[in-house]
Parts: sequence; C-alpha cells; structure tokens
Amino acid sequence: MYKREFDQLLSSGDMPKSVMLYGDNDYYIDTTAERLIAMSGGRESMLKLYYDEYDFVNAKNYLGQSSLFGDINLLYVKSDKKIPKKELTQLVDLAFRNQNNFFIYAYTGSDFKTMTSAFSKKMNAEHVRFFPPSLGEAVAVVQQQARQLGLQMDRYAMEHLLVALNLNLSMAVNELQKLAILEGPIGAKEIDEHIFSLAPMAMETFLFSLFSRKPLTEVISQMHQLGEDEFAVLRAIQYFVSQLFLYHTYIKLHGAPDAKAILGYNPPRQLVEQHARLAVKIPLHLFEKIFDTLAEGELAIKAAGGLSQKETILFGILIKIKSFLG
Repeated sequence: MYKREFDQLLSSGDMPKSVMLYGDNDYYIDTTAERLIAMSGGRESMLKLYYDEYDFVNAKNYLGQSSLFGDINLLYVKSDKKIPKKELTQLVDLAFRNQNNFFIYAYTGSDFKTMTSAFSKKMNAEHVRFFPPSLGEAVAVVQQQARQLGLQMDRYAMEHLLVALNLNLSMAVNELQKLAILEGPIGAKEIDEHIFSLAPMAMETFLFSLFSRKPLTEVISQMHQLGEDEFAVLRAIQYFVSQLFLYHTYIKLHGAPDAKAILGYNPPRQLVEQHARLAVKIPLHLFEKIFDTLAEGELAIKAAGGLSQKETILFGILIKIKSFLG
C-alpha cells in the first residue's frame, strides 16, 4: 500500500492492528507513526523499542500480557535492522488476537522484501511504502508547517530551503523552528544566513555511503563527483571518523546521544540520528584500525608524486575501510 491509500484508510477511521512503515522518506514514516500512536490511544502505556533496544522476548511478553483495566498495549519498534519474519508473524498475531493490542514497525533500512508478507490483510495488518517527495509535495508540507508557526515565506523561499537541504523534509521542518525566531518575512537571504549550509551534503552522502553497506563502486563514483583533492577527502574522512568515535563512546557510557555534549553544538536532529545509528554499528576495536589506516594513508599521499598515484592511494584507503566494516 502507498501513502495516499493509507491516508484514505486512516481518514475513514479504520486503524489496522499492525502496520509496517518503510521506504525512502523518514519524515513520512515518523509523522505517520505519530498519527497511528494518537489514533490508538496507547501513548501512555506504549512500549518503544528503538534500534538496538529491540528484543523479541520483551516485545512478545508485552503484547502477550493482559490488562485488568483495559489499557491499550501499543508496541512501537523503530529500527534499521531487519526483524526475522518468524518474529514479525508472531507479533502481528498477538496484536490481532487482542482488541487492545497494536503493533507499529517503523523500518528505516533498505532490505524490506522478506518482511512485508508478515503484515497480511487477514490479520488486519498493512505495510505502507513511502517514496522521496517531489518538490511540489515537499513545498506543501513546508507551507503547512510555516503557516502553523506564523512564518511569512513565499514559495521561492520554501523551494530554496528544500533544495539547500536536498529535499530532506525532516531537516526542513526542524529548520523552520529556527527561522521562526526571526522577525519579518523569510527569504533566500535569511535562509542562507541562518540555516546550516548543506551545500557540502554531497560530502556527507559520500561519507555515510563509505561507512554503510553501499557498494564500493558507488562510493568511488560519489567521491569523483565531489570535485575535491585527495587531502580534502582524507581530512573529511578523518573528521567524520572522529565524530563517530565520540558518538560511539558517549552512547556506550550514557545510553543515548547528546550532540551538544559530544560536539559542542546541536546539528539538525536527523544528522544526529544518522551519526548515532552508524556509530553504534562499528565495534570499538575497528576504530583503532581505521585511525591507523588513515594516518598511514596520509603519510603515503604526502610522499606520493603525481595525482594518479595519490588517487590510487586514496582508493586503497577506501577499500581497506570497507574491508574492516564487512
């Protein structure tokens, strides 16, 4: 099912017992999950399991419990890791068998093919796939949020904001909060002055691809599109790894990320979540290997002669990092 059909279903007042939300639009996934939580009436008693917090036994026991007072048992799982289909089937079944049970699974990964069949209509379950918004769709969302905040923004300014943020709706909506502090109309000038520039977003995309499961050919293609020299790319990787290490150690100590404490400033929430998710996936011992590889690579590039030799060394660094991460 797609967003439009699902919106029509919810507008009719029908809420499935179980829903899987997935696709390439974190904003729609989050806002739809929030809408389902509100419809269920189970916010106060909800069990939230985010990312590595998911535990099947815990989730199953929660949905398997009975309430003497008729409370709603709402299980909300948000993760970029696949849940085995056998486990999903049992959770969907538990939600179906009890009128007070609901199950929401917000999947932010990319490999969803083996999981959607667990959410069958005969179990009063649905799976909803979201796609990246068109510019027109994104403008409509920003327009609505700007109106709620009392912001004076014309369509050109909204498009300027969205293009600067690569049509990332979550970031755009968050940045509207910052712009709401300003007095007077908001135009491209105000956006450029007050919004954290994501013009280097291509570099950010390259770095996230390097440290995720993206194919090496795609990573190298992204690097070529950057238009940066080998030292600039190497410095960006070193800085990125340092940030991931700080996130990793802070989360291990405190259980959750705090960008202000880690970095000294607050980036957009979406970036914080992306860094945190990536950081906890990298075992601590691999950070040392990556730092050593980067240090050795820096010395090799400095000692290299021509541009082609420097590029070859950089390719070798990328291949090594990818091999560490598996």
